[in-house]
Amino acid sequence: MAWINSPLASLYESFFTFVLIVLAVGVLLCLIKAIAGPRIADRIVAINMIGTMVIIAIAVLAVMLSQSYLADVSLIYAMLSFLAVIVLTKVFMGVYAEKQRRKEQNKKEDPHA
Repeated sequence: MAWINSPLASLYESFFTFVLIVLAVGVLLCLIKAIAGPRIADRIVAINMIGTMVIIAIAVLAVMLSQSYLADVSLIYAMLSFLAVIVLTKVFMGVYAEKQRRKEQNKKEDPHA
């Protein structure tokens, strides 16, 4: 820790620990929402929130441990998280469009249904 000689060292450490615990609880709640969420959109948003909270946790650890490489790790994780959400959204939109095409095709084949 960079503030070893500072009188506020234990206060900073306690605050960062508290922030990490709150983030861990938030990640668990978002994981529950991602598993149980009623719609696909809710699940995608929950996964995006998990990624954001992990990025914040890595940044807090970078400050807490005075390790600058962790800031680079959090930036790389942010890019990967963004790409993952884009891919999930693209897949979801493809599945949704395919369902709509099938509905239209079924209506054309059987107009009385």
